Amino acid sequence: MIRILISSCLLGEPVRYDGKDARSGDATLERWRREGRLIPICPEVEGGLPAPRPPAEIAGGCVLHVLNGSARVINNLGRDVTRQFMLGAKKALEAAQAGGARLAVLTEKSPSCGSSKVYDGSFSDKLIAGSGVTTALLEQHGIRVFSQLRVREAADYLASLTLE
Repeated sequence: MIRILISSCLLGEPVRYDGKDARSGDATLERWRREGRLIPICPEVEGGLPAPRPPAEIAGGCVLHVLNGSARVINNLGRDVTRQFMLGAKKALEAAQAGGARLAVLTEKSPSCGSSKVYDGSFSDKLIAGSGVTTALLEQHGIRVFSQLRVREAADYLASLTLE
């Protein structure tokens, strides 16, 4: 069975930066949960950050610059939390690989889990095209990432994998 890495906040875990969840009521996610396909993870918590925690954004470049060490993830208090974000991304990748995940459903706009939009690093609520640290690392290792807004596309992708 092909498994799916999922942001634990989408399953109702209160691990977001604000100490809340982002529970999804999507029927497909619920079916995958019942089937035992889901591998829940919060990369930021796995990286050692508490919930709640100060919000963080990628600053000084894009996510690829974070991965190569030339940009940072900074919280709104000015603290560099890049190390925790990188550790959490590595733990998410390890969990996905160990569990046989070939795709992930992660939370959009997150500096860890965003897959098409993230905040611009100015803490002004401005979104830009881009992805989070965990998403980028997963995709570099062949794990396709979808946001919680694209579960139908994730389901189509999963169906195509089962035909291989």
